[in-house]
Order: sequence, then C-alpha cells, then structure tokens
Amino acid sequence: MGAPELHTDRLLLRGWRESDLAPFAALNADPVVMAHFPSTLTRQQSDAMVQRQHEHWADGGPALWAAERLDTGAFIGFIGFARANFDATFTPCVEVGWRLATDHWGQGLAVEGARAALAFGFGSSGLDEIVSFTSVGNRNSRRVMEKLGLRHDPADDFDHPNVPAGHRLRRHVLYRLSVERWRCG
Repeated sequence: MGAPELHTDRLLLRGWRESDLAPFAALNADPVVMAHFPSTLTRQQSDAMVQRQHEHWADGGPALWAAERLDTGAFIGFIGFARANFDATFTPCVEVGWRLATDHWGQGLAVEGARAALAFGFGSSGLDEIVSFTSVGNRNSRRVMEKLGLRHDPADDFDHPNVPAGHRLRRHVLYRLSVERWRCG
C-alpha cells in the first residue's frame, strides 16, 4: 500500500518521488530550517528518512507525505505523521509534524496541510489522539500547533531523550489533540 493522496486548496500531500530527494536533502541541510533540531542532515540521512516513509506507508502507515504546491508543482517539504522512537510518559504516540523550505513559511501552508493530515488520522486511520512536540523555543511550530487546536499543558513538558543532556534543545513542549476535541472543532 502506498501513501494515499490528500488535497487541500493549495497543496497535494502525496507519496515520495525520486525527484524529491535532492530538494529534500537541501531542505534538511539548511541551518535555518533545522534550527530547532540538534543538527542538519547529510544527504544519506535525508534519503534514509524518505526510504523509511516508503516503508511506513507500505506497512499501512500513517507516515509523512511529500508536500507539493498545486499552483507550481514544486516540492516544498513534508507534512504528516511519525511514531515517537523513544520512551516517555505519552508514548507510544502518533505525532503530526511538518518541515517546509523557508520560501514557503508564513503562508499558512503547514496549518493547511496538517489540518488535512489530522482529518486523515482521526478519520481513515482511526486514531484516538495525535500529539506534536518541539523544543521550547520553536515559536513558529508552536503557533501552528495552537492554530490546529492542539493543547499544551506545561505538566507534559519533557526532556527529549534523543537530544544530549545539556543541549539547548533538550527541553520540549508537548501538545495534544484528542479525537473528541477534534470532532468538536
């Protein structure tokens, strides 16, 4: 099974293509895009991430979609789901996330695409809860989470176990959205 396609007013969320690899690697190597991650990614790490998405979709998903602008056909990054690969009080969980090239920031595209992903997650995938998390200082992603209706409780904040102790990005905030709250809009 491949990735189902989701359409919004301005985006196509679709499966990954070979032609996405180079622009995705450039995005992952951009220090501005990756400012809230411990490091940028090499081409090999970026390609491996795409391969994992193919595998996740083949296993029934959900996973990350490649995000494409409908008006230009340009690949702009990803929007979709990941499963946390660490132990925490809220895991196992499904996280909604996004990573877009800087040219596409500030246009509401992450919110638009993530809304479609949430509808898929709560509808077709039957999830009961979807979370999102980021480093404390990532104000842009936190705004997206809030616009999506995810709620933050400071009691849920945590030290990300995959970020080294003492690193400036170790402390993370957790946002949650239950299917019941999502249905209530």
